[in-house]
Amino acid sequence: MKVLIIMGSESDKPVMQESQSYLQFFGIESEMMVASAHRNPDKVREIVINAQPQGYGVIIAAAGMAAALPGVVSAYTSLPVLGVPLDGGLPGGVDALYSIVQMPAGLPVGTLAVGKAGARNAAVLAARIIALSDKKIAERVEAFKQNGYRI
Repeated sequence: MKVLIIMGSESDKPVMQESQSYLQFFGIESEMMVASAHRNPDKVREIVINAQPQGYGVIIAAAGMAAALPGVVSAYTSLPVLGVPLDGGLPGGVDALYSIVQMPAGLPVGTLAVGKAGARNAAVLAARIIALSDKKIAERVEAFKQNGYRI
């Protein structure tokens, strides 16, 4: 099972590479894509509706400011969506945090911390989800825990 990392802007890549690094540690294949819920809504829809048939089991969606991307992603899939708010608007990324965490009932987005900590934890949470059905990943998650939650 793979993890799709989708972000609203090319400038988000340095933060979201943290997710990819952690997923590599767990032995989970991932792919990063850039598509904005505001600038490329049709592209977002196309990517997300094709994610599950392409073998993705979890989607990590990252955005700053209005941060609509994780919610839009959740609307187009039944896969678990993990939202990473990014700094870029109000100090500390609080605008993005509120945008992602306040989803209406029925459209869940698991919301993580703002920035790099959130990107790392999104990968760890994705690994824990995948570990439920993959013994090899479960062993790596346990090794990560035994190593003090460090890669």
